[in-house]
Amino acid sequence: MNHKAGFVAIIGKPNVGKSTLLNAMLGEQLSVVTHKAQTTRHRIKGIMNGDNYQVVFSDTPGVLKPAYTLQERMMDAVDSSLEDADAILLVVECGEKKAADEIVERLQKSKLPLVIAINKVDLTDQEQLEQAVEYWQTSLSPRAIVPVSATEGFHTEQLKDVLVSLMPEGPAYYSKDDLSDRNVRFFVTEMIREQILKQYSKEVPYSCEVIVNEYKEDTDIDRIRCEIIVDRESQKAIILGNKGSAIKQLGIHSRKRIEQFIGKHIFLELTVKVRTDWRNDPKTLDRLGYN
Repeated sequence: MNHKAGFVAIIGKPNVGKSTLLNAMLGEQLSVVTHKAQTTRHRIKGIMNGDNYQVVFSDTPGVLKPAYTLQERMMDAVDSSLEDADAILLVVECGEKKAADEIVERLQKSKLPLVIAINKVDLTDQEQLEQAVEYWQTSLSPRAIVPVSATEGFHTEQLKDVLVSLMPEGPAYYSKDDLSDRNVRFFVTEMIREQILKQYSKEVPYSCEVIVNEYKEDTDIDRIRCEIIVDRESQKAIILGNKGSAIKQLGIHSRKRIEQFIGKHIFLELTVKVRTDWRNDPKTLDRLGYN
């Protein structure tokens, strides 16, 4: 049997469960998942391997109308994933009335095969689902529509089969042992940012970024020093909490999450630094990998 290998760009509005669906298909928690919108900032490649195929997924930020430079860079990541792709996976919710104008515009420019995954079908009824299938079939004419529940694992195998069938024949792009093109340092920052999203409220998590300043590997323990960037002094005070109580809890939960991921004990040191309006500073965004 010939080997298939290709790229799939995953797109959708914020908070439709794109990252949860990718994690379900890969069987690993690769992308940040919280109940809050706009959790994915970078383009993250997740690699799904089989005996006769390799599918490289690009999990992209939720498509939106940019409000500041960081979000403009995030939308650039969406566009670059579409340029590289062999197929597009659009993730929508069952009750979603239509695709955002920004998404439709991108789909109209592309001639790639389109698959639509209607997510969260465990939260709807058959009539609503049938109406959704009819709507998306009429409005976008995709190659396939697959109802799924990313959290329950419903029809994720069927979705995999559909996507593999659309891949061109060719050798694998990455080692069959690879899960992503990103290194451990990147996932450390994402796991800390995931805990920030879970622990803090309102605008604070969206004003934060995490940098690994030092990562030392020893035999029994890895020592990691990270810096949390915020926009304002008031946000720094919130991250730290009363007498450092909040950042202490952040460190505890982040350490557990990282240790689970790398399978090793770590010592984690977190500090907070103010970089005013960093989300609109092109040089800072370049240094943070948003380019």
